[in-house]
Amino acid sequence: MIVFQGVSKKFNSGDQTALEDVTFEVDPGEFVSLAGRSGAGKSTIIKLLIGEDKPTKGRVFFGQYEVNKLHDKELPAFRRHIGVVFQDFRLLPTKSAYENVAFALEVAGRPQREIEELVPQVLDMVGLADKMKNFPNELSGGERQRVAIARAMIHRPEVVIADEPTGNLDPFHTFEIVKLLEKINELGTTVLLATHDKEVINSLERRVITLDRGRIVRDEKKGKYILV
Repeated sequence: MIVFQGVSKKFNSGDQTALEDVTFEVDPGEFVSLAGRSGAGKSTIIKLLIGEDKPTKGRVFFGQYEVNKLHDKELPAFRRHIGVVFQDFRLLPTKSAYENVAFALEVAGRPQREIEELVPQVLDMVGLADKMKNFPNELSGGERQRVAIARAMIHRPEVVIADEPTGNLDPFHTFEIVKLLEKINELGTTVLLATHDKEVINSLERRVITLDRGRIVRDEKKGKYILV
């Protein structure tokens, strides 16, 4: 489903290397953690995968798409195959939980009848059926992240990418979000989790790709957070 072939990424006219000769594949239905310290290259991989940036060298594939060759006008339709969850939630503060999720469908031009059917379903899936009318400032950090996950799931994407989704959460809410991502994966969605949280990675006992200074230093099917 996801293929990186010899991908390198340099910034500042080649003075700064974010990724160097990165090669890996992710199969449909996998749950994969990208592990590594801040600056190891995790976020760069995500930006390349969603077409927000292009590699300096190498190729990035998602299903039938060669992402690095997509034009700007092709990206919105492509990105509906991928749901992205960020550390800082990125919710609209003046919209309720329901409206934040519905907005993702509205901008895609989906009919109102479909929106009214789908949004309650996905908010129920993340355990927020009783908080649909609440605004972000009325929700806990864990609840806000669940709204963000609901928004990421609303297009029924093949892949959910979670970029440090527990970075702003306490241990209790961190556990909640990890369990929700596992549930999404069990329903058939591929999950790519980027995190430097050792406890999260070790509790999952899933595949771990470890990055250090832009290189893959470890790729284990049932991995742990190990940095030398």
